[in-house]
Amino acid sequence: MGHRAEPIEFFNRYTGRVDQEEVYGERWLRWAYETSLGRWTLRSIISRTWFSRWYGWRMNRPESRDRVLPFCEHYGIDTSEFEIPAEHFLSFNDFFFRKLNPMARPIRGNADTAIFPADGRHLGFPDVARVGRVYVKGQHFDLSYMLQDQALTARYANGALVLSRLCPVDYHRFHFPVAGVPHPSRGLAGPLYSVNPVSLRRNLDILASNRRVMCPLQTDRFGIVLLIEIG
Repeated sequence: MGHRAEPIEFFNRYTGRVDQEEVYGERWLRWAYETSLGRWTLRSIISRTWFSRWYGWRMNRPESRDRVLPFCEHYGIDTSEFEIPAEHFLSFNDFFFRKLNPMARPIRGNADTAIFPADGRHLGFPDVARVGRVYVKGQHFDLSYMLQDQALTARYANGALVLSRLCPVDYHRFHFPVAGVPHPSRGLAGPLYSVNPVSLRRNLDILASNRRVMCPLQTDRFGIVLLIEIG
């Protein structure tokens, strides 16, 4: 993951090709994360809870539904997967956390299979200690800071990790990756920086410091799987 303005590329497992990701709001994101004034604005305003609530309020307003069809057309979103027609959403947020029809995401495999928990771009690591090596030189992924729990940090210090990054175009619901019984969830406070590639190139620590919720999942086949939802 290189220097400023380098395209965001990913391997498309459906086509077998390396595609270029069209980042929603890329021009704005690059200004916010790659300029001095933008970074000041990011720290002072954009990463704050009130800003997230204000933007969420805007996207909950009825007039925001006018964005839905142009958004789907621009990004080539398959509206036939939706549980309800695209024109029936009440707001942009209503579309954003849309439900899909039952056949849109068939689950293949059995109890011995782990599935991707969400739509998105996925990175898998057999050893969580190697995460930082994939990103810009000098970046560090601090598992202990992310988990805020010494026992969990010791348990997963060299465990396997899958990162599933959802983009604005993706279906924004997530699922347990394996069958099991969830333990109580625990929330950890933090800012609300974007987890898009533009921001992660500059600061991988966002994954460990953003607001997050952890849910241990007790399974027969995989032991205790830790599901972490990052805001």
